[in-house]
Amino acid sequence: MSNDIKKQLKKKKRVSYLNKDFDGFRADLLEYARTFFPDQIQDFSEASMGGMFLDMAAYVGDVMSFYLDHQFQELNIETAVERKNIERHLRSAGVESTGASPAVADVTFFLTVPAVYSEGDYIPDRSACPVIRRNTSVVSTGGVSFNLVNDLDFSELDEFDEFVAKYRIKNTNSSGNPTYFELSRSGLCVSGKVSEKEYRIGDSFVPFRKLTLPVANVTEILSVIDSEGNRYHEVSALTQDTVFRSVLNGNLKDSKLVPSTLEVVPAPYRYTKRRNLNTGKTQIQFGSGLADSLDDDIIPDPSSLSIPLYGKKVFSRFSIDPNSLLKTKTMGVSPVNTTIKVTYRHGGGLTHNVGIKSLRSIGNLSIRFPHNPEPAVAARVRGSVLSTNHEAASGGAPAPTINDLKQAVVSYRNSQSRIVSKQDLLARIYTMPSEFGRVFRAGLGENPNNPLAGIVYLISQDRGGKLIVAPDALKENLSRYLNEYRLVSDAVDILDASVVNLKVVVEVLTDSSQNPDTISNVINTRIKKFFDIKNFQIDQPIIRSELMNLVGSVEGVMSVVDLKVLNVSGEIGGRKYSSVSHNINLSTIKGIIFPPKGGIFEMRHPSDDIVIIAG
Repeated sequence: MSNDIKKQLKKKKRVSYLNKDFDGFRADLLEYARTFFPDQIQDFSEASMGGMFLDMAAYVGDVMSFYLDHQFQELNIETAVERKNIERHLRSAGVESTGASPAVADVTFFLTVPAVYSEGDYIPDRSACPVIRRNTSVVSTGGVSFNLVNDLDFSELDEFDEFVAKYRIKNTNSSGNPTYFELSRSGLCVSGKVSEKEYRIGDSFVPFRKLTLPVANVTEILSVIDSEGNRYHEVSALTQDTVFRSVLNGNLKDSKLVPSTLEVVPAPYRYTKRRNLNTGKTQIQFGSGLADSLDDDIIPDPSSLSIPLYGKKVFSRFSIDPNSLLKTKTMGVSPVNTTIKVTYRHGGGLTHNVGIKSLRSIGNLSIRFPHNPEPAVAARVRGSVLSTNHEAASGGAPAPTINDLKQAVVSYRNSQSRIVSKQDLLARIYTMPSEFGRVFRAGLGENPNNPLAGIVYLISQDRGGKLIVAPDALKENLSRYLNEYRLVSDAVDILDASVVNLKVVVEVLTDSSQNPDTISNVINTRIKKFFDIKNFQIDQPIIRSELMNLVGSVEGVMSVVDLKVLNVSGEIGGRKYSSVSHNINLSTIKGIIFPPKGGIFEMRHPSDDIVIIAG
């Protein structure tokens, strides 16, 4: 019996899982060999055969342990070190690797046009006013090139038939009458060089074809067009089969504030872009469909999935996958037997943050004259174009480091392409591109008639910074935009926010040793700053004590005798106000003045609506 127990104990091999280095593996193997193979090999010195076997086994164990630990670490973005694995983590999280960021600058363009006499006054000749077209380049004193983002129409008129561009008298004749006017208008310019690259695509079909741009630090792909005129749209993933498209707004009433309308269109021609972390070059990838036949593989037709019943009145239950109704097999068109022209912008960095008045040289001027003036006049206007920047360029930054990209993964994983919470809704509203209408303020409310629906209150600004009702085109664009992200069961009603215009009357007792006019000017400045529309949100109240303290803390003010906040509406003294009447006394609770639901306070004419009585 005792012999059987000894045999069983001998067969039970003890294995340790705590050793992970060469020395630990060798020591464990040595103990194992001496325990279970004492009669085969007695010599385990380094020069012996037994020592060689131990070293070889320990070496294999050490290497395998290292690579297992390494691969496990590569599964986590925080501990990954291999660039190819980091790139996989970034793609999985939706983080786009970008190169050096370009700088942006607000550049003012100047030009000279002849003067004409109209309706008793001299004004610029509108027929001679040109359009400085997008991609016009200006160059800094250090050689950094900036490109105009949007067209600048110097003949554009506002809603009062006044020139949007600023103008002043440039030259006069012997009688003192203007002969030429200097017009100025500002536009956003982005640093970097715009280049083109053509790729000849042969007859052979290659699914998921890839093209690599020749330069590093590509900041933006402006267009991808084949020789047949098909425009390829950039998408975040090839599974995305629709994109937003801007269409010029034909409504003259809204076009000043909403230049474009938004549409959702299918995108069979699409591509994704990817930046290589090692080379810094950008690669674009297409789908796997044939452009010869835009069939259901590229643009799916859900109606084709209907089941015919041949001679049957009933059919059995079956399982369906709702995703398969709209899913395509090809994920877009792969170009074949064509020429692809890629236009892109590249370059950036800290050196692109040029200083004030450094963008004074016109590089490539792209200009057109919509009203067809005489050639001599057009040539003179073209030759008079100048530029400058009144503020330093900003935004230029070096390419993000590996650690920067790793940190971005955490935030990107928390982001989503759908609207779930109120914060998601507000973020989506404010991120709609400005060419579809700029939402100045948005507020959220609950719909008392529908618990599943929410209310969005909107307000916009005119060119002068005054609050106005959001244009209908903006609301339509926002509705289409939000509809692509909302949940099926959710509903959003878009309403206009009510604007409550205010007037403040302050009576203070001042120190007799100080000038009351000086004290009044300081109080006026403080109240203007307090009521700056940038400081107000929809449904934001006014705390009366804060306003009292603001006035009372002015040097020379002995006491605040009275402070009244009044509502003004309609037209007063030629000044136009909102039509909203709001009872300030009834809406004041414990010293806090509340606006109506979905309302916002505004001091529309500060120079007239702040009255200070100092004595």
